[in-house]
Amino acid sequence: MKTLLTTLAIGVLLAAPAAAADHSGAWHSIEAKSSWSNGQLPKGFSLTLNLQFSGDTLTYRSLNDTNKDKPGGLTYSAKLDGTPSPIANNARFNQVVVKQRGPDQFEVLEMKDDDVIVGSFWTFSSDGKGFVRRGVGKDATGKSKAFEEVFERK
Repeated sequence: MKTLLTTLAIGVLLAAPAAAADHSGAWHSIEAKSSWSNGQLPKGFSLTLNLQFSGDTLTYRSLNDTNKDKPGGLTYSAKLDGTPSPIANNARFNQVVVKQRGPDQFEVLEMKDDDVIVGSFWTFSSDGKGFVRRGVGKDATGKSKAFEEVFERK
């Protein structure tokens, strides 16, 4: 009986999902480790993401100051369950869908009227010091490119 209980306890522990680390905080791009498939990653690529994970919600705030004269950004809050959430005051996107795929992995779809403009997968490192965002995005003309953007915790 003791062996059976021990086996059951081990099985429950192995089946339980791993606790997610808190990936909240400020993250900054590393230009030298980032790339776009079209070879046109802007010189001086500078993107800061402020992420707040709280319960089942992500609050995202970005600041792209690659062009110091005309910085841009994106702000939204979304559930982590794959349901669409609105993005206000943005010409490029009006919806976002975020789905947690694992303790350190997320799928993010930025959309305009149900059309995916950017689809990305985020993978946070187990040491909590960095993350990579990989995906495909369309430019204003509808032409797509793949990207890999590497970030480190500020």
